[in-house]
Amino acid sequence: MPLVTTDHLLDPARAEGRGVGAFNVIQIEHAEAFVAAATEVGAGVVLQISQNAARWHGGLEPVAAASLAIARAAEVPVVVHLDHAEDRDLVTEAIELGFTSVMYDGSALDYEDNVAATAEVVAQARAVGVFVEAELGKVGGKDGVHAPGVRTDPAEAVEFVDATGVDALAVAVGSSHAMTDRTAWLDFARIAELRAAVPVPLVLHGSSGVPDADLTRAVETGMTKINVSTHLNNTLTTALRAYLDENPTVVDPRKYLGAGRDAMRAEVVRLLGVLRAA
Repeated sequence: MPLVTTDHLLDPARAEGRGVGAFNVIQIEHAEAFVAAATEVGAGVVLQISQNAARWHGGLEPVAAASLAIARAAEVPVVVHLDHAEDRDLVTEAIELGFTSVMYDGSALDYEDNVAATAEVVAQARAVGVFVEAELGKVGGKDGVHAPGVRTDPAEAVEFVDATGVDALAVAVGSSHAMTDRTAWLDFARIAELRAAVPVPLVLHGSSGVPDADLTRAVETGMTKINVSTHLNNTLTTALRAYLDENPTVVDPRKYLGAGRDAMRAEVVRLLGVLRAA
């Protein structure tokens, strides 16, 4: 199936009150697990590669090539998306590699600088039909940069979307990146205000720290794209540890990575149900 742009998934989901799962790829097993889960459920999915993951691999192209190949072979709609890119050159590279969606993260910049830089990325991407997500407000936890107490202002969000032309907006509503426990408290009143005011789909970053019931409520209240990374890495790591504890003589990585991949697939199937994705 050809790759789709993110609006192909987000626009109908927003209209119907469904969530779209967006899951971060670090290894090929991540991408395989996420697409297998989406296929089982019959829902589209977003495969995300972050700026940090690209650095880990020594460059974007190796992990991108694998993810793009898996996406193109899928039986359900799949987006390959660049996540949290602060490096404009990386945005350009992603577009050239065939990504249909990018997130330019200018949230650490002053508001006016964020608007200007994001508008430039939108113009670049729109010329070749690529979807752009941006961030306004500071979602907690990412490399210690963002302030967890900040909330996105609805009026400023409307102004930002109008000024930049972005296709989706990540907003700060109480979640925090890299949480390993699921104790985040979401500001549902603010989500409702943003949903009523902002004309594009809203994105929840830091969803790993949000309990299941609150993820469902967040979707029902107005969030559409739900980003999950740390929780699934925890799922992978737990499965690897268990397999190696039970099989201490195994050295074939396909066996323990296979156990981790299976665990992630099962958890994504469950999460897609939580998000009402199908």
